[in-house]
Amino acid sequence: MPGRLRQKEEPMASVTTGATVNGRRRWAGLGALAASLSMIVLDGTIVGVALPTIIADLGISVSEAQWVNGIYPVVFAALLLTAGRVGDRIGRRRMLLMGIAAFVTGSLLAAISSTAALLIASRVVQGVGGAMILPTTLSSVNATFRGRDRAIAFGVWGAVISGMAALGPLLGGWITSMFSWQWIFLVNLPLGAALVVAVLLTVDESREPSGERGFDLLGLLLSVVGLGLVVFGLIEGAELGWWAQTGSISIFGVTWGPDAAVSIVPAALITGAVALVAFTLWQRHRARVGRSRILDLSLFTVPTFRWGNVAAMCVAMGEFGLLFVLPLLIIEALGASPMLAGLTLAAMGLGAFLAGASARHVAARFSPPTVVIIGLVLETAAVLGLAAVVSVDLSLWVLTGILLVYGVGLGLASAQLTGTVLADIPVAQSGQGSATQSTVRQIGSALGTAVIGTVFVAGFGALPQAVTVDQETAVLMADAARRALLVAGGFLAVGAVSALRLRQRARA
Repeated sequence: MPGRLRQKEEPMASVTTGATVNGRRRWAGLGALAASLSMIVLDGTIVGVALPTIIADLGISVSEAQWVNGIYPVVFAALLLTAGRVGDRIGRRRMLLMGIAAFVTGSLLAAISSTAALLIASRVVQGVGGAMILPTTLSSVNATFRGRDRAIAFGVWGAVISGMAALGPLLGGWITSMFSWQWIFLVNLPLGAALVVAVLLTVDESREPSGERGFDLLGLLLSVVGLGLVVFGLIEGAELGWWAQTGSISIFGVTWGPDAAVSIVPAALITGAVALVAFTLWQRHRARVGRSRILDLSLFTVPTFRWGNVAAMCVAMGEFGLLFVLPLLIIEALGASPMLAGLTLAAMGLGAFLAGASARHVAARFSPPTVVIIGLVLETAAVLGLAAVVSVDLSLWVLTGILLVYGVGLGLASAQLTGTVLADIPVAQSGQGSATQSTVRQIGSALGTAVIGTVFVAGFGALPQAVTVDQETAVLMADAARRALLVAGGFLAVGAVSALRLRQRARA
């Protein structure tokens, strides 16, 4: 069929070594892959709650603390495409094990760090490990399961990636309160060791049999530079200024301060965009001459892949935008403790897990694309409903109920999007497809945090520095949250429209 890379059943598309993957061992392997994914997804949101404690303990600046939190998604997103492609070539299980080793090493270094520089460097190592883990877990699922089982496995993967991100703040608050911030990283050591054993015992090796020549080193460099700079600009725009430099930052001994003629952010975004355009042109050239490449652009000729990625980006924008706004709203404007804020936000994760577990049954009745639409409609309704009632007098019980509904929508959409996006992608290209989808999600999370966070902060000028805020500031914060929620609802509505197009193309 023109424009569709039909996947269906392709037993020879991905070479598997070792014992045949079947029965209990195959599902145990899914558990190991989901646990590996949980470890790195949690790390993307768990650290933020501990930042005040880290600042006080290490005596680091607020700017350095932002790098501690922000460098992980920058490195993570920059390396996803490359890691997915390399995993296809050298073996997905091998890449996963290398990623776990790198992530655990970074966690150990972070836990024993005594300076901001060491902690930031440790987070870079974690980002490298995370980028190696995420696409290989999804491509391994795609290569292992078929038919109805694949839909179930994708549902588990999608529920984990959405639910664990929402549970991060709760776990971060609990670990920091009960133990110390170092344990946020130290828990990854025994978990990582157990995962290595589990992966070796339950996950078979798989790789893409490719006859293409060479390794795309220039494509690797262009993708890393382009994605890294774009994600950096999106994350730091609100703090450093979108045009005029409003904050200070030092990179490799060079400092940009408020006296700079222009902010480093537009420079990073423009340079990143140029690098990505060059990357696209280079990938087309490599395809014409029959040489290996980081990204197969023909993937985007598949309508379900194209529209599914737009919907996935909108889901990520909504979720991570809310995870930026809601903790500040709950703690500062509503006066809740960090632990209570984490418990409230956990409703999102609970809803996502419950919905993810039942999504396959709903999909069997209505089709996966329809479930995605239902999920996005629930998300949009919950966010817009919250925008309508948010105030300094908002009951946490009401907020929890709304977030539970949002979480159900998030779980339905995420669980079925994963499989739907890859439904028409050949198994041999599942690593690239998985990495591309993961990269889109990461860019969406950065974009959501940047845009929704900027709308939120613009409502009252700057983030409050005091432990408590006065009534006037709390009211301003609630009003700013309303505007930010309306923007988030707009993004989710765009995602719902994309999901409609996805359903139309899936039926074609």
